[in-house]
Amino acid sequence: MTENSNVLEARGVSKIFGTHTALDHVDFGLRAGEVHALLGENGAGKSTLIKILTGAYRPTSGGVYLEGSEITLDNPLHAQAYGIGTVYQEVNLLPNRSVAENLFLGHQPRKFGFVDVRKMEADARVLLANYDLHINPGSELGSHSVAVQQIVAIARAVQLSGKVLILDEPTASLDRNEVARLFEVVKGLKAKGLAILFITHFLDQVFAISDRVTVLRNGKLIETRDLTSLNRTDVVRLMLGKDIAFSGATDIEPIGTHDEVLLEFEGFGRKRSVAPFSLVVHKGEVIGVAGLLGSGRTEMARIMFGADAADQGKLRVNGVETTIHRTTDAIKKGFGFCPEDRKAEGILGDLSVRENIVIALQGKLGWFKALDRDEQLEIAGKFGEAMDIRAASLDMPVKLLSGGNQQKVILSRWLATDPAFLILDEPTRGIDVGAHAEIVRTINRLRDEGMAMLVISSELDEVVAYSSRIVVMREREMVAELTGKNINAGVIVHAIANNNAGVEA
Repeated sequence: MTENSNVLEARGVSKIFGTHTALDHVDFGLRAGEVHALLGENGAGKSTLIKILTGAYRPTSGGVYLEGSEITLDNPLHAQAYGIGTVYQEVNLLPNRSVAENLFLGHQPRKFGFVDVRKMEADARVLLANYDLHINPGSELGSHSVAVQQIVAIARAVQLSGKVLILDEPTASLDRNEVARLFEVVKGLKAKGLAILFITHFLDQVFAISDRVTVLRNGKLIETRDLTSLNRTDVVRLMLGKDIAFSGATDIEPIGTHDEVLLEFEGFGRKRSVAPFSLVVHKGEVIGVAGLLGSGRTEMARIMFGADAADQGKLRVNGVETTIHRTTDAIKKGFGFCPEDRKAEGILGDLSVRENIVIALQGKLGWFKALDRDEQLEIAGKFGEAMDIRAASLDMPVKLLSGGNQQKVILSRWLATDPAFLILDEPTRGIDVGAHAEIVRTINRLRDEGMAMLVISSELDEVVAYSSRIVVMREREMVAELTGKNINAGVIVHAIANNNAGVEA
């Protein structure tokens, strides 16, 4: 093969699920001796492409090629036989078995029909030394750090495969020192000619380790470029589809008009999740949260709501210091939370529309003040009408509604509790145009009525339109707080891309 020929290719690959096109005629090529980053926001098509390249999915059209010849992959084990190995964020090995057993699982050396443990551990010791990993191969895998487990998983994948290594979010649970150690391993494999595909949300890591980058958006190939020809702003623009040249101030009132402080988060954070941040929330304002997928937006929302407990910092509600250990504490303090993944964390699919709307209010009241059926119907009917929830009956299972109507049900659930502070994580994602407009109108109405909100959105034009302030998250850290004329998509993109964005008052 020539220097620039591809080891692994996807040519004109499409994947359709029902009426949804997850990939639309995507071309992708991976060369020997390179680290190639694959980037894109939620729904971009990254996972679908990886599953096609590893045999988990068959493409609807197009083909997969290995060293120039078309191949048909039946499953990931079949892909492994072709030399394509994958290591995931969550190490899919056996933590209660030894390091050596994990390395040689399925092809253990044998003697007289039995596993030759002595040889297996000796071979494991030699194999691990190639990765500068000097640990007892007889020790349990689970007794080691996540970084060591990742290196063991890589060693196994390379040993079994040997041509292509796909690293799917391998650094998501690692600290900086562990990432540096893993990258030394990756650089060594690259030097030996392995073709490496690297999926991550962290732009610093992309520029630290990768040679080329491919960006997907909404199932389409946007561009494949050498990283030497791009900077961080270029990459963010490709991912978000925003031309950062435009600017223009928003008509939202400046922060000074919101005088009454509701919440004060001071040095609030959670180790390995979100760096400590400080944020003052006023009544009657919408704080928008911008950042790439994996930047810490959702993690920030979860610790605010107690879904993940903060392990550092202070919180004051109406000037009184308080602690939120769990979601029930947050609800009692007047918090509400509409999660990003409405199907997994929002709706209770088998329960009725009525039951989904009243369940948070019932939890707030306590089960000794149970709402009877008539009260439930009255509450559900009120919010169903106000939010224009289109359901044949309030007693029909909520899972039968459209995505937009499900989102309205979740929003109604929290509005029924009369919250002082409402967190909305991607409230308009994946819903139809009509429902989208209704949700945005509701956000504006609630703001005008004095409710404080924190709204996470990947739609920069949208978050600019209704936010009083915008905080920008990057690498799980709040890197900017934008007000006034700085509330525009161009400044946001620069803040996401810039390591030294700083925090503006």
